[in-house]
Amino acid sequence: MANRIAFTFALFLASSACLAGSDTWSLKRDGVVTPYPAGKRVVELPGWHWADERYSCPPVLAVGPRGEALVTSNVVPTLWKVDAATLRVTAHPLELDTDQDKDVGFSTLRYVPGEDVWIAFSAAQGSTWRIDAGLTRAQKLADAPAGRMKCAIN
Repeated sequence: MANRIAFTFALFLASSACLAGSDTWSLKRDGVVTPYPAGKRVVELPGWHWADERYSCPPVLAVGPRGEALVTSNVVPTLWKVDAATLRVTAHPLELDTDQDKDVGFSTLRYVPGEDVWIAFSAAQGSTWRIDAGLTRAQKLADAPAGRMKCAIN
């Protein structure tokens, strides 16, 4: 198990490719700004809620393998996905394998291409999670209490 976690962390650290286009999408208080220069606009995220930065690390936006934008909440285990072509928004509540009694939101999100999974970090809990490609389940990989309230793991 320790080797698998070490391998997963190595993939996590090496998988910044999903951020290559993240400067084209941006996150605002009221939603996601589209990357299209001719028609930039804010796409609202229905049901999206998050704690102010005075209380928690901010939510994040990551770009997926098909150019889609994924947005986290920093208080609930849900991801919002914005389709790059249609700008259709879908919410994806995650089934956690543990810690259902805690506020688990994410302040870091990375796609791991070789495994077709997402790795997320919860700053409030100091925990690292593996999220399936279908955005339905999250498996806790490790706790790092020393990482609590560090807003990102790079």
